[in-house]
Amino acid sequence: MAKPKSAPYGSWQSPITSDLIVAQSISLTDVRLDGRNTYWLEGRPQEQGRFVIVCAGTKGNEDLVPKPMNARTRVHEYGGGSWTVDDGVTFFSNFADGRLYRRNDANPKPEPLTPEPAPQAPQWRFADGVIDRKRQRWIGVREDHTGEGEARNAIVAVDLRKAGRQPASGAANKAGLVLVDGHDFFSSPRLSPNGRWLAWLSWDHPDMPWNGTTLHLAALDDSGHVQESQVIAGGRTESIFQPEWSPDNRGLFFVSDRSNWWNLYRYDLKSRSTEPLAPMEAEFGVPQWNFAVSTYACAGPDRLVCAYSGSGLGQLAVLDLRAKKLRPLKLPFTEFGSVRAKGDRVVFRAAAPDHPVSFVSLDLKTGKHRILKKATAILDDPDRRIAAYLTKAVSVEFPTTGGKTAFGLFYPPHNADYVGVRGEKPPLLVKCHGGPTSSASSALNLGTQFWTSRGIAVLDVNYGGSTGFGRDYRERLYYNWGIVDVDDCVNGAKHLAAQGLVDDKRAVITGGSAGGYTTLAALVFRNFFQGGASHYGVSDAAALARDTHKFESRYLDWLIGPYPQEEARYRERSPLFHAERLSKPVIFFQGDEDKIVPPNQAEAMVEVLRRKGNPVGYFLFAGEQHGFRKAANIQRCLEAELAFYAINVFKVGLTF
Repeated sequence: MAKPKSAPYGSWQSPITSDLIVAQSISLTDVRLDGRNTYWLEGRPQEQGRFVIVCAGTKGNEDLVPKPMNARTRVHEYGGGSWTVDDGVTFFSNFADGRLYRRNDANPKPEPLTPEPAPQAPQWRFADGVIDRKRQRWIGVREDHTGEGEARNAIVAVDLRKAGRQPASGAANKAGLVLVDGHDFFSSPRLSPNGRWLAWLSWDHPDMPWNGTTLHLAALDDSGHVQESQVIAGGRTESIFQPEWSPDNRGLFFVSDRSNWWNLYRYDLKSRSTEPLAPMEAEFGVPQWNFAVSTYACAGPDRLVCAYSGSGLGQLAVLDLRAKKLRPLKLPFTEFGSVRAKGDRVVFRAAAPDHPVSFVSLDLKTGKHRILKKATAILDDPDRRIAAYLTKAVSVEFPTTGGKTAFGLFYPPHNADYVGVRGEKPPLLVKCHGGPTSSASSALNLGTQFWTSRGIAVLDVNYGGSTGFGRDYRERLYYNWGIVDVDDCVNGAKHLAAQGLVDDKRAVITGGSAGGYTTLAALVFRNFFQGGASHYGVSDAAALARDTHKFESRYLDWLIGPYPQEEARYRERSPLFHAERLSKPVIFFQGDEDKIVPPNQAEAMVEVLRRKGNPVGYFLFAGEQHGFRKAANIQRCLEAELAFYAINVFKVGLTF
């Protein structure tokens, strides 16, 4: 191997190109077990971002969703839980028309189960379904957009014995029989194995599901109607996550943060009592931005397979329910999700800083695992030697405002062919995750390696308000959005500079959605970063409070304060109204169909900067919503952001 060449940081040539990233990558979200087969959902940027259910059976991998259908839902806008499988039959929501469909090997052409919508837009959306075999029903969450005002959410049952071929007009009952309503939001309807009990979660404005949810339990009569329900856990100050039934019908498992940490509990049907299962300072839950998220599964009546996280890194373990002992499993991954089990057979989604997101199968008897599917296979190509250009993630803890500590994942620059010029420190890209109630991922991200392999360091900040560090840490952001997160991003960068690891005079900041807001707030309200990029970010907090979808319409009550009562505070925290203080280059990326952060937010900010004569870029992508799914647009974002910094901040030669 040739000796690495000395070249300025930020100018290194890299084989991790934008076209390689989008050409080789797919997204892997959810995996399921049914009979002897494994099923999963994968998103394909090369196919206009559509999601496809894949069956990994004895005959190999088979696509179950024909083109151009897209197994995706927009319930709560963020979706998730768009599909399920039962006894070889798949059920899914199609993105274009919002209808539920059924598909099996005997009838491979998907059959609609709910009415055809009116021409203007889908009237009903469906998610998070389970199958009631006894009564031949799909039970799940329905979001009704047929009326005026906010959409109405309910748990409904769709009769599987009648296909939904009727027109939408006058066919509301054919879009599902309402089983439970009366709350603003529902999730996680879970039917007991014997079909006698139904559990579900609900919450109401202004709460988000990570603030407070309620766990309900009700008996079903022979026809499947819900009898009088009872509350068994939760409330406005307790977040409940992922209720699941034990295989023997004796109890209901769930995750609660009543101890400050999202820990596992079991409710016993006979004694009507609840007990903690593995109390510890770790998180067994995650924020419910999407439906059907699973961090644990029953591997028989006496054990659970569960994922938990601490200090930003994940672990998979087996919990013996009789002994109440947790046994961590030795696996080469640091992030886990979509955990499913059937006896000794376990499947899950996993990743590590040097391993792409993958679906993995694990045999609990032997302890051996195998990879079922990778999001990208470029590390397996010996000709590309991509692994030689990957950097490692380093967990960092740093001091921040008020004598507190915050966290992040630091990625130093690395390239097998280059080293930096003696005496020079690398530029720094600070990443702000979205949410803001979310966390930085430790999974291999070729988008991150795109920067580090060119000689640009990256810090992915888990600012106060992030998940994975307990409820108290999450609540640092209460009324403090635009302050705590901004301080932590600045202080994280300053910490690395003080350690001699980066050049603070060439530090930039980037983020999407809520991370885009933090980016703009840092550039407007602090004089530290030399430029930044807002990907569908918020510039006018009040406009977001007035003009966003139902799920997040009251989120800002918690993050900033009730609107319009605290209108002055919203104006004070909104970068748009203080744009005259911005003197650094900024580039904006936006989807023209974004209902969460509408394009007018970015465009208002861009207009102010243009009037001032600031270096500014603006890309509006047709057909994209909140987050980009089309390969060409993902590629354009990477290239444009790099070019923008290279010209306006890093002052280095440009290489893609």
